Formats: sequence, C-alpha cells, structure tokens
Amino acid sequence: MANPILVEITRGSLVESIHRGAVAIADAEGRIVFSLGNIEAVTYPRSSLKPIQALPLIESGAADAFGLGDEEIALACASHSGEPMHTTHVSAWLSRIGCEPSDLACGPHPVRYEPAWDAMVKRGEAPTRVHNNCSGKHTGFLSVARHWDIAIKGYEHHDHPVQSAVAAALGALSGIDGALPWGVDGCAAPNYALPLSAFARALAKLASPLTLPSERGNAARRIVRAMIAHPELVSGTGHPCAALMRSAGGRAAVKNGAEGYYAGIVPEAGLGIALKIDDGATRASETAMASVLDKLGLLGDDASARALLRAPVTNTRNATVGERRPAAALAEMGFRI
Repeated sequence: MANPILVEITRGSLVESIHRGAVAIADAEGRIVFSLGNIEAVTYPRSSLKPIQALPLIESGAADAFGLGDEEIALACASHSGEPMHTTHVSAWLSRIGCEPSDLACGPHPVRYEPAWDAMVKRGEAPTRVHNNCSGKHTGFLSVARHWDIAIKGYEHHDHPVQSAVAAALGALSGIDGALPWGVDGCAAPNYALPLSAFARALAKLASPLTLPSERGNAARRIVRAMIAHPELVSGTGHPCAALMRSAGGRAAVKNGAEGYYAGIVPEAGLGIALKIDDGATRASETAMASVLDKLGLLGDDASARALLRAPVTNTRNATVGERRPAAALAEMGFRI
C-alpha cells in the first residue's frame, strides 16, 4: 500500500501537489511509539546519519587528544552552508591535526549562503573543499585516522577502519546484526541503509544513552549537547535545522538529510524521530518535521520555525496564492510527550 500523504501544497482552494512519506518515533527501550506509513522500508538516512558518523571521533579519544570542543563536534555533525563561521573553524581544525584541505575527500561546491557566496564572487574567489557542506564530517574522519596513526589516504573508502567503526556503531545502536547495505554519498563517504524504524531506535539511544556502554553514552551526550548549543554551525544562518533547534529551546536536536530525510533527537523524553518523504522533496521533509515537533510540544513560538509548518506559496509579485501544510495524517497526529 502507498504511504500516507504527509504534506500538501495548495493553490487557491485546491490541493495542487502532495508528498507521501513515512514517520517512525522510537523510545529508549526500542519500542515504536508512533508510526505512519511503511517504516520497514530500507532507505539511506543521508546526512541525517552524521550524528552517528561522529561517534568514533569521540569514542576513539581523538576529540580529546586534539582538544576539540563543542564547535568542532557540531561541525562534525553538520551540513553547513560554507559561511566564514564554518570554514574558519574547519581550516583551523585541519591545521591542528596536521592536514590540508587537499586531504579532504569531499569536492568543492558553491557556498550555500548567498551573502557569503556573493562576496566570494566579487573577490574572484573559488570555493575549496573546506566550503563543502560535509567538510566538518570529513575532518572528523581524518582526526580519527590521525589519532589511530593509520593511513589518511582512502579514509572515505567503505573498508577503511574509520568507516568500519561508523558501520559498527550504527549496527549496534539500531539493533541490526550483520553488514548494512551501503552506497556512496554525495560527499564521497559511504552511507548505510536501514529501515526507518531501526534508525529511529538508534536516534533514541542518542537521546537517552543510559543503557549504552559508558564511552558511547558519553559520546552521545556530547554530540547532542554540541548540536543543540550550536545550531548555526550544524546548518547555517537562516537554515531550517537552525530555526527548528533554536525554537525548540534546547529540548531537541534535528538533522536533515538529502532526498527528503529528517532526524530528530529528544533527550527529555528519550525519543528518536526518523522521517522520509517518498519523492525526496526537501520542502516536504521540513514541514513534516516541523509538524511532528509541533505535535510533541517542541516547536516553540519562533516565527521562522513556525513558518515551516504552514509556508506561504507566493507568485512573482510576492502575493500569497496558496500554502504548504501538513496533511491530515500529520495534522491529526495524537502522540504527545
């Protein structure tokens, strides 16, 4: 059966477009406490996986060995917009571990924050690998390899020890035995596929790590704390992730991923949230996550966050002609913290 409609786009009095998807919310005991749609379909979390990809950075001792703080840990979880607040931190971090931008396996792409990009164009500057939205994650991988005194070349390969550590952490947190399906992400690093339900369980372990071994539990707490403390480092100025975390007032961490994925971590309730939009639409995943947070009482009153919940559809004269809104399946969600 088709997944339920989670988000709809209206124009005038009609629904013009729809976005189907699935949502899973798990608690720290591994129970699925709310679901919509097929939560057992195997999908890639894409960049929503980054908080788990950052675990080896702390568990290995690399973060402490190189004196990394919450800013660097937040950047290890980031899909950043390439603003100076991101690139200066990443560049200094690379120097600290004895690496160069050329050691990053991710490629350069245009800066995703328009004022910063316009300023670079005016100066005649081209983006480097440090400007890649995943450069913090990759610098984290390099830090682990440096700390273990193993080869940094090829650290992005599926069989490199750093990536094996990521896969092992994800398998343990999600409760999946054996090898996970994998593919190469846009930044050249491997990404692992698993059911939405299993990823929600993994996120719930980050939210409430009491049952985890002490090293992993401490790493989980540091990661969630860093994300909540530095929303703009995790994403960027005006980014939906930053808006949602700011509006939640320290009660939740969220992380978007490509192709309509979104993850949420709610420490006070020990909940993990995973959602996927079938057609990969980012606009729909943003509204779906805003709606879930709102139903959980976590969205807050911030105007930029609430604008994701019911976003106006405008024309070229900036007149409102419709809206993007949660469909009935989400609007009628009865689960509460």
